[in-house]
Amino acid sequence: MKMEASTISQLNDSKNADDHSLVSKWMEHIELVNAIISGVLILLGWMFNHQGNEAISIPLFILAFLIGGYAKAKEGIEETIAEKKLNVELLMVFAAIGSAIIGYWAEGAILIFIFALSGALETYTMNKSQREIYALMSLQPEEAVLLVNGKETKVQVEALTIGDTIVVKPGERVPADGVILTGKTNIDQAAITGESMPIEKNEHDEVFAGTVNGNGSITIKVTKKSTETMFHKIVELVQSAQSEKSPSQQFIEKFEGTYVKAVLALVAIMMVLPHFALGWSWNETIYRALVLMVVASPCALVASIMPATLSAISNGAKNGLLFKGGIHLEQLSKTKAVVFDKTGTLTKGEPTVTDMIVAETINKNEFLAAVITIENQSTHPLAKAIVKNLKIKLPKIEVNMLSVDEKTGFGVGAILNGVEWKIGKADFVGSENAKNFQEGMSEGLAKEGKTIVYVMRDNKIVGLIALKDVVRQEAKEAIRLLKANGIKTVMLTGDSKATAEAIAQELEIDEFKAECLPEDKVVELKSLKKELGTVTMIGDGINDAPALAISDVGIAMGEGTDVALETADIVLMKNELSKLTNAVKLSHKMNRIIKQNIIFSMSVIVLLICSNFFQVLDLPLGVIGHEGSTILVILNGLRLLKGN
Repeated sequence: MKMEASTISQLNDSKNADDHSLVSKWMEHIELVNAIISGVLILLGWMFNHQGNEAISIPLFILAFLIGGYAKAKEGIEETIAEKKLNVELLMVFAAIGSAIIGYWAEGAILIFIFALSGALETYTMNKSQREIYALMSLQPEEAVLLVNGKETKVQVEALTIGDTIVVKPGERVPADGVILTGKTNIDQAAITGESMPIEKNEHDEVFAGTVNGNGSITIKVTKKSTETMFHKIVELVQSAQSEKSPSQQFIEKFEGTYVKAVLALVAIMMVLPHFALGWSWNETIYRALVLMVVASPCALVASIMPATLSAISNGAKNGLLFKGGIHLEQLSKTKAVVFDKTGTLTKGEPTVTDMIVAETINKNEFLAAVITIENQSTHPLAKAIVKNLKIKLPKIEVNMLSVDEKTGFGVGAILNGVEWKIGKADFVGSENAKNFQEGMSEGLAKEGKTIVYVMRDNKIVGLIALKDVVRQEAKEAIRLLKANGIKTVMLTGDSKATAEAIAQELEIDEFKAECLPEDKVVELKSLKKELGTVTMIGDGINDAPALAISDVGIAMGEGTDVALETADIVLMKNELSKLTNAVKLSHKMNRIIKQNIIFSMSVIVLLICSNFFQVLDLPLGVIGHEGSTILVILNGLRLLKGN
């Protein structure tokens, strides 16, 4: 009734994944064949027994016992020895042997048959969710086309090293993480990010192993070893998640041993008490005790959680959500507040020019040419953003090298065509001049959370450029959905109060704290946990790692730093906050299905026990009810494999 997680080493290459898939299918077939043979022997035994020929029917029943029950009996005994506790498999074996001892050969054999058949079906349904993960391995090519001195050579992916150049032709899978050197194409990244539509890729764009090249031939510079690719990390994280048990699963497994002992004690009482208290015959008393042993077995209860958890983890992996364990998936549904970092999480982390004001005293093209030429010499992120955005307005400008004087943290100055230019903060060009430019328009832009860069020509301000780290398109909808589900939203950022307030108002965030150092974020999280309970943190940078670690559930943006990815409990493979709401929905759905399974399995056990006590339930029907409920809860859990 249990599913053991395979080791990560089994996922080291696609051949091992294929081997595992073949072994699991072979085991399913063997179990099913044994169950069918057992059923045929029972049918023959029943026919001979009906004719009064017990000399033939009893050996046939014994063969049915051995063929159908061997695997489960072996599993039960080995597990009992290994874990030093009784289990549900042994309860079934005891019940079947007890039935035979009191002369109910057919009933005992039917018990074994149905138990074996349900075991084969359970193996199939449990392996189905496991195969969803192993199927990922088929997406990883085993060979790559290495380009050396213009000559193409096929090599094993494991042989690739950082810096190698590989060729990927239309329709082929990308064998390694890298950057496109030449070519233009569309890449299907569904295996990595869960995106349904191919993404256009050009030179210098990043590509990932396991993704599918579209209609263009490209050459790629390898940037990561085969064991360090994003694809490999996905498989490794998901496999690791499968081996981690949720608190509910841990409780059920601890409860199982105690429950089995209680059932055996109750069966022992049932074998004696009804004979004296209710006047039942010894035969009837023992028979009812054996039925009790079957119907009270917690098979369905034990199977209520693990299939659902594995299915949810598999579903998440297919849709760009990596859960590092069932415990985190279960915990997510209890979240009372989600804390966001700003830069790179709620915003794109890339400043964009939002406003440009040019004085009437200067030609606009002269203004643009001067700004682009001077800022092109600076390495400051704002300068790079300005050049990138303004080149669109003046695409044909030739940018030549120029000697500039850069004041770190303030701005840059230069002499261009005999004219002195200064570009930078208000303090760099003169605070009073900046304040008076265009009747204080800069103040309004600053209140909107925008960074202002002033442009001065010959000691006179001739324009300003406003930049803003724009919010992600999906951020507002994600926050709206969280708030609709009663989850408080909080933003913690190191930015200024004005910028933080503008972003918070735009996204309608419940609460924000500005100018936070990493240790300040930790303090705020501890305070929120004390006030509200379970708190989730989502971030992408090194400075977010302490807060991710202290939160109940830490979530990292997939394009974040390695430290954030390692610290987090959940990873959003693509930097889309819509994945966050999907994760919360998946967590709620998983917990809802688990509750359904537990309530259903306990109700069936109570119903079967009562029916047995009132002598309206025979052993075969008890087995059908017991095993049928087990299969139903597993199938209910597997519903989580479907959908986004």
